Amino acid sequence: MGFPGLSSRQVAEFHDTGYLIVERLFDEEEIDLLQQACDRDPTLVRHAISLQDGEGGTSRLTLWNQPSDDLYGMFSRCERVVNSMEQLLDDEVYHYHSKVMLKEPRTGGAWTWHQDYGYWYQNACLFPDMASAMIAVDRAARENGCLQVLKGSHKMGRVEHLRVGSQTGADPERVEQAMKLLELVYCEMAPGDTLFFHSNLLHRSDQNRSDRPRLALICCYNTKHNNPYRESHHPRYTPLVKVPDSAIKAKGLEVHAQRDFLNVKDDKTVDVNAR
Repeated sequence: MGFPGLSSRQVAEFHDTGYLIVERLFDEEEIDLLQQACDRDPTLVRHAISLQDGEGGTSRLTLWNQPSDDLYGMFSRCERVVNSMEQLLDDEVYHYHSKVMLKEPRTGGAWTWHQDYGYWYQNACLFPDMASAMIAVDRAARENGCLQVLKGSHKMGRVEHLRVGSQTGADPERVEQAMKLLELVYCEMAPGDTLFFHSNLLHRSDQNRSDRPRLALICCYNTKHNNPYRESHHPRYTPLVKVPDSAIKAKGLEVHAQRDFLNVKDDKTVDVNAR
């Protein structure tokens, strides 16, 4: 039986808190295929962008705009993610960009408090009607720097963003006040769990001080009605071609048999400072 879609309770929870964790959205075989793809893809490391976190660590990620027919594209285009996103945002969505977060053992850096719309506002998107789906490839826990969120902070609206190290973060004074009122939640997830979160939700992560990696694929979406009014480094509206959920295993097994995992193309890497 396929994924039935989100319940009305789950959609209401997302609108109330700004985030929703769907446990076991992807099964063990699907995540194992994704893990193998990441491990065998040299471009993830070669094209990773490194940013100083202001705490003595370095955060790394690889980012691309267009979803293709590779295994990453099957995850970002599959019906269970895209249809869920359309339920949460109440509109047709298109792929804004995807990224693999590389938080290596002992060396993976922190991400300062920020909102994704803090950046995406600069890309000529008039409304914060945008969201991300963070797919846990490794187990995410406090020890290896899981995502932290301020519950309900998406209701604050966009916060001014400033430079913090080589990252861009939300106004520390505003964040400090928000933390006095809002609950801090550590989004601990098992492999295959998926965190959907609103573009105005304040979130951060600590450095990975453990011996375990914390790898995640984050697929970001914009709504059709929020088509940017000018060109930027992320795409304007293009209809997203969904694929059935079965496409993940079909593609993964095909590529695994060929031992030729398709890579993120060089021209997909984007400047993360303007995410």
